[in-house]
Amino acid sequence: MSPTAFQVYDTTLRDGAQQEGINLSVADKLSIAPLLDELGVGFIEGGWPGAVPKDTEFFKRAAKELDLRNAELCAFGATRKAGTRAADDPQVRALLDAETPVVTLVAKSDIRHVERALRTTGPENLAMIADTVQLLVREGRRVFLDAEHFFDGYRFDAGYTRSAIITALESGAEVAVLCDTNGGMLPSWVGEIVTELRESTGDGLLGIHAHNDSGCAVANTLAAVAAGCVHVQGTINGYGERTGNADLLSVLANMEIKLDRPVLAAGSGGLSEMTRIAHAISEITNISPFARQPYVGASAFAHKAGLHASAIRVDPDMYQHTDPATVGNDMRMLVSDMAGRASVELKGRELGFDLADRPDVLSRVTNRVKDAEAAGYTYEAADASFALLLMEEAADGRPRYFTVESWRTIVERNGGKGAPASAEATVKLTAGGERFVSTGEGNGPVDALDHALRQALARVYPELEDFVLIDFKVRILDSQSGTGATTRVLIETTDGETSWSTVGVGPNLIEASWEALTDSAVWGLHHRGIVPR
Repeated sequence: MSPTAFQVYDTTLRDGAQQEGINLSVADKLSIAPLLDELGVGFIEGGWPGAVPKDTEFFKRAAKELDLRNAELCAFGATRKAGTRAADDPQVRALLDAETPVVTLVAKSDIRHVERALRTTGPENLAMIADTVQLLVREGRRVFLDAEHFFDGYRFDAGYTRSAIITALESGAEVAVLCDTNGGMLPSWVGEIVTELRESTGDGLLGIHAHNDSGCAVANTLAAVAAGCVHVQGTINGYGERTGNADLLSVLANMEIKLDRPVLAAGSGGLSEMTRIAHAISEITNISPFARQPYVGASAFAHKAGLHASAIRVDPDMYQHTDPATVGNDMRMLVSDMAGRASVELKGRELGFDLADRPDVLSRVTNRVKDAEAAGYTYEAADASFALLLMEEAADGRPRYFTVESWRTIVERNGGKGAPASAEATVKLTAGGERFVSTGEGNGPVDALDHALRQALARVYPELEDFVLIDFKVRILDSQSGTGATTRVLIETTDGETSWSTVGVGPNLIEASWEALTDSAVWGLHHRGIVPR
């Protein structure tokens, strides 16, 4: 890539990994890097070799195990220490030992941090920047310099902060990246400062690294680009310390879709793979996807109000700012007590039920949904349960895979507080013309019920062995009723290829869970094309 081309720089593996709750192993990083490369970013910051042992190992393994087609790997580290030579600083040597084509240096650009954190002088800090950049350039590395606390420093002492940027560029840094390290800037401030700085840097390339503490990281990044920055840094899903970094996915989508400025590598997966890659990285980081995340969230193109649904039935673009397929996402219709007939019709079409010429069915389903939601059900997060409701009203009824005779659970604790407890459930049902009595044990009554139900049904429907419960949510709906409150349970199940969600409501956790569990089994079998036996 030409040095003057627009640069997309991902720092998920380093800055993003500083988010509370994220702890990436070397294997995790080696799994995420190819996904970033597939997306089409130009640079992947792998970590800080020499300072973090896992990162040192990552770069050693990456040299042998990664085959990046679009991105270049970057090592991250600091300028030399005060009072030493760059060539003698072991952490600078570790950056060279990482053998990456690009090195990103972090340097102080706020005189307050120079004097109080580094405990050195302004001139010495500039010498640290110059010495380290020059050494790395002589060794054949492309150098990016992250000017830490740039915006805060500029507002405090513009002269000194500007001198740090000019020193880096004159010493051979390819890009000087302006960091809103504390994340407190606003877009207008960023635009004004970048515009002012460009008057002093000539042809030197500037970049932007924004944190989200003011909720403006993406907006600040775009403001910096509008003012002349040609290098953007961010993280997938906005991961990062405190409130996170600029969400690189939103930045990229806004640039390519809204500003008509292609920035991802040609021939890469690009925006069309964005949602899949975002969710795949969520799985690796073990951070649940944020449903309301722009562009890639499950709710990004979800419509609930009946007024919206009526318009979308005529033209989907009337209530969507872009085509969800552009970013690999889908439009979803949410069925709730706000739903009108248009919402039900569109959701039915999404699930394979054509209700356009069946006004009586539409009316019945709409009324059932409103009544059910009043009783505590929710279908916007339980498509499988809603599909079963549609089958009852619009088809020949739900499939009769089994008939339940009875079920019960027992929780037993031997001893006082802290003694181990055991849960046991017994299910009696008829399936395949036979009566089965099955007892299951589990970690709590719901788990025991799940085991007992599966054991009974698996003798007739062995396909159930593939079903795994992957999420379980409980909501107490009328908490003022105390122990007599209505309980709602949402469960998500997968068969390894797809997943589905069901809902149950009852006077207690067990009854609500039982309804959701049985609905899950019925829909899972139906979805796999299994006929009742």
